[in-house]
Amino acid sequence: MQEEKIDILVATYNSKINFLEMQLDSLLNQTYSNIQVIISDDASTKSETKEFLKEYAKKDSRITLFLNETNRGYVKNFEFLMEKSDANYIMFCDHDDIWYNTKVQKMYEKLISENVDLVYCDAKQINEDGKILQESYISYKHLPKLNGKNSTLACARHIAIGCSQLFTKKIKEQILPFKESVIAHDWINTYLATLGNGVAYIDEPLFEYRLHSGNEFGGRNLNQNLNRWKEKYGNNYKAYKEYRNWAITDTFYKGAKMCDDYVHLEINNEILKYYEKLIKTKILNIHIFKYFKYLGFKGIKSRKIKEIVLFHFPLLGYAKFKLR
Repeated sequence: MQEEKIDILVATYNSKINFLEMQLDSLLNQTYSNIQVIISDDASTKSETKEFLKEYAKKDSRITLFLNETNRGYVKNFEFLMEKSDANYIMFCDHDDIWYNTKVQKMYEKLISENVDLVYCDAKQINEDGKILQESYISYKHLPKLNGKNSTLACARHIAIGCSQLFTKKIKEQILPFKESVIAHDWINTYLATLGNGVAYIDEPLFEYRLHSGNEFGGRNLNQNLNRWKEKYGNNYKAYKEYRNWAITDTFYKGAKMCDDYVHLEINNEILKYYEKLIKTKILNIHIFKYFKYLGFKGIKSRKIKEIVLFHFPLLGYAKFKLR
């Protein structure tokens, strides 16, 4: 199979040198060689990060480095990187993960063989020291293994983290320029792909996804995120209601609103109204069937019970989760 050029987009900001070096080494050692690694440093305040990137970029002609003079923020930095990409196939890359050397090869072959617009894969979760915490990130988080064109599910919930994705230039052209509602470029990528040629999943960990103290909520399950919230805001009912509001609004509603802003479908209105009513629910929301209609999928397992309690039974949710 002929190797088409693939752009790998890396956003950095005050990155730890040892993490960054391991990640960049793993990119340059891919079995798929026709890659361009485009790095955008978002005005790091640590001079050692920028100096390391300058020196590292000299190692391989496949690296293109941009040093931002002002801080754009995480989402806008990836928008900048997408604008700089000219390849037909694109991948997002976190600055502190580690890719297995066949990741690009296997994902590209899957995308071509399935003729889809986006492929995503599983990952192992590691801590700051590189110790494996979870053998399967997808199983640990009870995330969908989506194959096909389920745009309702792709609008209603976040499915594939950016560093697990390979997608086509067509998706990039549809997402750029970012609309004001973009909160997660990887979420909107998946949604747009389900409206095109579809999505395919590789049920194999192809990289190690690092969880560390700098991750505010990403990579953790509901109980872990709630415990971090309680440490910061308290364990009373008021704090729990604020967490619940944040979880529904920022983790679900804003993502669905973003998708609808790009491509409006009538089902999206139903999803948004469902979330709006959940936010206003104080004691009980009896329309649990809507959860299964919009958010249910095969393999959700225990996450289903936790989300239903969180969404539909606020008082019960407080009683259930406050002791965790």
